Amino acid sequence: MNELLEILKYVLPSLVVFAAAYYLIKLFLDNDQKKRASDIKMAGYKIITPIRLQAYERLILFLERISPESLVMRLHKPELSSLQFQTMLILAIREEFEHNLSQQVYMSSQAWELVRNAKEDLIKLVNTAATKLNDNATATELSQKIFELSLSEKLLLKTALEFLKNEIRQVF
Repeated sequence: MNELLEILKYVLPSLVVFAAAYYLIKLFLDNDQKKRASDIKMAGYKIITPIRLQAYERLILFLERISPESLVMRLHKPELSSLQFQTMLILAIREEFEHNLSQQVYMSSQAWELVRNAKEDLIKLVNTAATKLNDNATATELSQKIFELSLSEKLLLKTALEFLKNEIRQVF
């Protein structure tokens, strides 16, 4: 019995020191691992943040470029028929959109959906304007009709622009 107490006198303090050392080392390693994960995450943010901001900039530019005023003024050719001009406008809208398809990766689903709907809304506007003209109408007449309709209807384009601007302000 005396021997057991003598052994416990040496073993028990050793076990307490071992448990305390184990706990402190585990705590240190866990904190170090969290710090490394945080550093990796911050490095990722430093890389992705400028790319995300650039994606928002590109889509705002896209929406501005396909606005009726900008689109018609940029592509207007008075010598074309309304059908040729309609085709040219729709093709330009779709090409601009396809050029920016990859930007959806960097923004919210709701923002991308609004951009996509704005594009479709504008194509619908161009088609509606064309149907309101006779078959031998000119590109100038189509341009005027597009401007008339864009002033009388609320376009999703402006809603999408405002949403993107607000989302940028919140994120950055």
